[in-house]
Amino acid sequence: MLPDIKGTCSFVEDSFSRFPSQSNIYGLCQAGEQELLAATLKGKVVCFRYQDLQRKIRPVAREIQFTYIPVDAEIVSIDAFNKSAPKRGLVVGITFIKDSGDKATPFLNIYCDYEPGSEFNLESIAQSCLNLELQFTPFQLYHTEVHCGDGSSETVFLLSGHDQRIHLYKENASLHQFEEQPVERLFPELQELPSNVLWLNVLSIEQNRRLTAFGCQNGSVGLSLVNQKGPEILQNWRVKHDSPISTVLLFPLKQQHEGTDTNTEGSVSRALVCCFMFCTMSLVECKINVCVCVFRNVEKYGLSRQLCLAESDQCDAVLCALVVDLDFDGQHELLLGTYGQDLLCYKFQEPVGAFEDKLQLLWRRSFKSPLLSLIYLDLDGDGLRELAVLTLKGLHILQHSLRTTADLVLHRLSTLVSRLTISSKDQPIENQDSEEESISISNEQRTAAT
Repeated sequence: MLPDIKGTCSFVEDSFSRFPSQSNIYGLCQAGEQELLAATLKGKVVCFRYQDLQRKIRPVAREIQFTYIPVDAEIVSIDAFNKSAPKRGLVVGITFIKDSGDKATPFLNIYCDYEPGSEFNLESIAQSCLNLELQFTPFQLYHTEVHCGDGSSETVFLLSGHDQRIHLYKENASLHQFEEQPVERLFPELQELPSNVLWLNVLSIEQNRRLTAFGCQNGSVGLSLVNQKGPEILQNWRVKHDSPISTVLLFPLKQQHEGTDTNTEGSVSRALVCCFMFCTMSLVECKINVCVCVFRNVEKYGLSRQLCLAESDQCDAVLCALVVDLDFDGQHELLLGTYGQDLLCYKFQEPVGAFEDKLQLLWRRSFKSPLLSLIYLDLDGDGLRELAVLTLKGLHILQHSLRTTADLVLHRLSTLVSRLTISSKDQPIENQDSEEESISISNEQRTAAT
């Protein structure tokens, strides 16, 4: 049992949508800018969004009828992405297992509409299906952007399976459909895997380099630094635990701001410190032992600099993780969702004196069922993001406290005004006179133009 935490959660619950059947850790994805898709095990896919109803913004959850998914099918994983520019369109991938009585057959359905005007229409996309029969049991369906030889970028699907392989699906532009291609052509680091991959994560750290991480069923963890030109593996790191890895996550230590610390492709600048986290769990003497490991500056030090995660051994199995800036201070917080129905928030603390930096537990929030997935996005279009929490029973939408957020905005505006006032007082008189003269000239020009 976790001790009482002094900090309080900064979120308030806005809505809860109950599902007809339970979901799993691969069952939630973002579809477009302001929509979520949640898959349930009994063949249902629910679209969640906010709509303007009777002059009020209200949450709406409705089922989307994706074709070629039998009513008795068990959905395993779902994922979606917008095509890389200059291409247009939303792509949705769904893996499921069809029970035919004598045997279970796995499939991957990829939905994409090429008709102009329908590329982002979910109803139209759900009717345009490429149905692929699989020869393996699917696990995580994941998308990532790769850099092509001509300098362009393209988004592809990566699907892990029980055959101890990662399968790559890439769009064939001439045929207007997705095809499976050898994964080693674009991801040589994903060859010769030690076990079935349960979780995969890729992070571009500059235009031609990326970090790739995976966690396996046998407890193996892999991390690779890759030059995407070629591509060429620059360095590999491997560690081994005695139990399955439930999730892995790559992230920059500081929040990205538009126009700074990113290149034209939107990947992370090398000036930032990249971190890597993985969670593992084991059952010893009828007690679940949880290990959450966080490594800092992995591009330089690999898996040798481990951060301390306070009280992580006292929580239940961690099923999902997310790194976001929740308090808008430019520093990331780490969110962990557990099977024990808790959402935990950790904060990176800067080193003081001889002490190393660490992660401090700020607060926890309890739910009524295990947490499976987390997504942070602006659902209602007000410029403030919501936290979507998928649990075993349904989807919770948490919003920032408007009072707290308003107080923060007013405080920062007051600070900014104070700085501007001090700056104007310190300005030389000559500069003030020249500014007043330029303002006067500008006013005369506007008057003449009018």
